[in-house]
Amino acid sequence: MSANWTLARRRPALEARARIIQAARQHFIQEGFLEVETPLRIPAPAPESHIDAIPSDGWFLHTSPELCMKRLLAAGYERIFQFCHCWRASERGNRHLPEFTMLEWYRANADYDDLMTDCENLLTAVAAACGDRSATIMVQGKEVRLDLPWQRLTVREAFARFSGVTMEEALAADRFDEVMVEAIEPMLGIGQPTFLCDYPAERGALARLKPDDPSVAERFELYIGGIELANGFSELTDAREQAQRFEQEERYRRSQGRTPYPEASKFLEELPAMPPSAGIALGVDRLVMVLIGAKSIDEVVAFTPEEL
Repeated sequence: MSANWTLARRRPALEARARIIQAARQHFIQEGFLEVETPLRIPAPAPESHIDAIPSDGWFLHTSPELCMKRLLAAGYERIFQFCHCWRASERGNRHLPEFTMLEWYRANADYDDLMTDCENLLTAVAAACGDRSATIMVQGKEVRLDLPWQRLTVREAFARFSGVTMEEALAADRFDEVMVEAIEPMLGIGQPTFLCDYPAERGALARLKPDDPSVAERFELYIGGIELANGFSELTDAREQAQRFEQEERYRRSQGRTPYPEASKFLEELPAMPPSAGIALGVDRLVMVLIGAKSIDEVVAFTPEEL
C-alpha cells in the first residue's frame, strides 16, 4: 500500500506545531499558572449570537472551556490555563475548522490590560523558543515585527480610520460584522501586532463594561498580519447582569431559528464568588499558521475533516 503523501508532507509543520505548544506550555508553567482539564461535553453552553454548539447525546460539545474555567476561578484558583479541542458548527474555511485547538488562560485580580501583556510575553517567548530570535515573522507574505510595545487601537478608532461609517452607524444598520470583516480586519496587525480594543457593549456578552465609558466593553482581539488570533476581556462578575445578557443573546438566537440552549444555571450560581478577573481564548491552529507562515489552517493540522 502506498504512503499517504499529503500526511507525510505535513511532518515539518506538525513538528513545528509540537514545539510551539511545548514552548507555550512551559511559558505558562514558569509564570506560575496551573494547567487544568475540563469536560468537553457540557449541558449548557454560553449563548452567543453567531456561534452554534454541536449537540452531543442531549448535551453539547463545548465551543470554549470558558464557563468551567470561570467556575474554577470562583472556587479560588488564581492562574489557570488549558489546551483543549473545541467545536463550532458549520465553521470551515482557510482559517476555520469545525473542530480546532484552543488555548485559554484566566487570571484572578487582573483585567484586559494584563492579558495584552501576557500575549506579548507569550508570543515573543514562543517565537524565540522555536528558533526565531530576529523578532520578525512572515505572515501571508507580509513582514511583521514582534518588537514591543504592540499597537493598541480602539474599535471606534478603527472604524474611523479604515471604513466609511462610524462604529455606531454600523451597529444601527446591523453592518458591524460585515464592515469588520471586509474593511477593518485585513488592515490590522500589518507591520506589527495590533490589539483591537474596547468593543461596543453589544459585542461583549461576557465582558465587563468600561467604567468611564459604558458604551464599550473591556474586550480586545489580537491581530497579526490581518489574522485574528485571540479574544480576551475583563470578566463580568455581576450574575444578575450576566443572566440578562444571556437571555438577550438567547432571544436573538431563537429569533434566527438557532438551536435553543438550556440556562447555564450552575455557572450563574457560582459567578458571584469569582473575584475581578480576566480571561482569553487563543486559537492554537492559527498561532501555528502565523509562526510558520502557512497560508491555510489545513497545513498545520494532522487531518482535515474531509480527510477522515
